Amino acid sequence: MNALDLLVDLHRQAQRQGPGGGHETRLAITLSGLRAKKGLKIADVGCGTGASARILARELDAVVTAVDFLPAFVHDLDGAVAREGLGERIEGVVASMEDLPFDEQSFDAMWSEGAIYNMGFTKGVGAWRCFLKPHGILAVSELTWLTQARPAELERHWMQEYPEVDTASAKMAVLEENGFSPVGYFALPRRCWLDNYYRPLQARFASFLSRHGDSEAATALVAAEQDEIALYERNAAFVSYGFYVARRTGD
Repeated sequence: MNALDLLVDLHRQAQRQGPGGGHETRLAITLSGLRAKKGLKIADVGCGTGASARILARELDAVVTAVDFLPAFVHDLDGAVAREGLGERIEGVVASMEDLPFDEQSFDAMWSEGAIYNMGFTKGVGAWRCFLKPHGILAVSELTWLTQARPAELERHWMQEYPEVDTASAKMAVLEENGFSPVGYFALPRRCWLDNYYRPLQARFASFLSRHGDSEAATALVAAEQDEIALYERNAAFVSYGFYVARRTGD
């Protein structure tokens, strides 16, 4: 089993594959102004197993196209959709976020929680704009510095893992430079990291290692995750995901 297969196996059973929460998804919906609209078409890009897509489908008068490049995640999403009776509201699609199989101006909203970093915030914001209808909504959560100064260990780690990490003001400037007007922003609280993501992840470590016979690769993956958790616990005041809600402009 390769590194990606191990990563999928570790995260597949999770409610969320990254920091986030139902309350935060609903808050972003409120900021977006989408509740007042009917017959929406929304793309949830990098949907994982579909926690956000299912909230969007329940909260809005919308059909949600939930996209992930990992077939296992989309398979699990499809199962949850069937169990919850959302089959007419959510369609799972296996595709790369860098090569989305959609026509221009197909969607009223492009949604992505904790996933746009896979292609980079600037590149993603620029590439996805064309899929939005005039005045459509972009809603994404993105790794964000909460302060101008950070501990060296934190900055060193995230600059190596994701050099595009930056402050909220810098991210909003990127939005404006790419034809968007910011309409709302908030930072995810610590519970979105600890209660909703890291603690459930830690609870799966033992069974994950057992399934893989405590292999060197599996053990290394768990150790890396533990190091990241400890780093966050020491430095939660300095970094989070920022949730950015913006409207396509220039139409």
